[in-house]
Amino acid sequence: MPFTVTQPAVAAVGNNSADVMAIANSPVMWICAGGVFLVIIVQSLIYMKAARLAAPSVGMTPGELKTSFRAGAISAIGPSLAVVLVAVALLTVFGTPSVLVRIGLIGSVSYETGAAAIAANTAGAELGGPTYTQSVFGLALAAMSLGGAMWMLATLIFTPLLKRGDSKLRQVNPAVMMIVPGAALLGAFSVLSFAEFPKSPVHIVAFASSAAIMALLLLLAKRTGATWIKEWALGIAILLGLTITYFVSAA
Repeated sequence: MPFTVTQPAVAAVGNNSADVMAIANSPVMWICAGGVFLVIIVQSLIYMKAARLAAPSVGMTPGELKTSFRAGAISAIGPSLAVVLVAVALLTVFGTPSVLVRIGLIGSVSYETGAAAIAANTAGAELGGPTYTQSVFGLALAAMSLGGAMWMLATLIFTPLLKRGDSKLRQVNPAVMMIVPGAALLGAFSVLSFAEFPKSPVHIVAFASSAAIMALLLLLAKRTGATWIKEWALGIAILLGLTITYFVSAA
């Protein structure tokens, strides 16, 4: 059903400049993106310092702490590659600063593009199309940013509440809280993975190949005792999964 605001919005958009990149890559946008990067760098340094201070109290040695930092950094390579592949394709739509902040650092690719597309459609425009103007870009960016802000607000509100529930469950049965986080992660990733199956056989190939490679790498790490395999497993599984999927789709 068409929106009643479509025609007025198109008229307004038609009087706006179609040179979206003039504002998408403007110095102001780069300054804002730089500010976000600065905040994240400072936060990372604070958390790393806090981890070093807390390590002795939980029995972690400096070597174990260093290994955990290295494992986290290496494990981030795989998911980052998947995001980069999509982000490169969106540079011509949102500009480099917006892609770096919204997709590269804060939000998810599926959410950000979906929110931007819905916002553009309400204005009677299409992302990257002839009706995609500066005003539509501003509308899309606002939709993505407000959605991300609500995520952060929800986390701020619900984290203390969930912490109380965690404390009560630990008092009743400490073993439960050893199972619940793992089950929650498994359920979340399962939902995200199985949601891709109906899209195409290629999506199934991507899931099956990466899952099989991950299982083999973990088995190999267990058999050989090579801890570095566990650290690199996620990145290797994603990279090889993408490679296999590419050749299958091209066949």
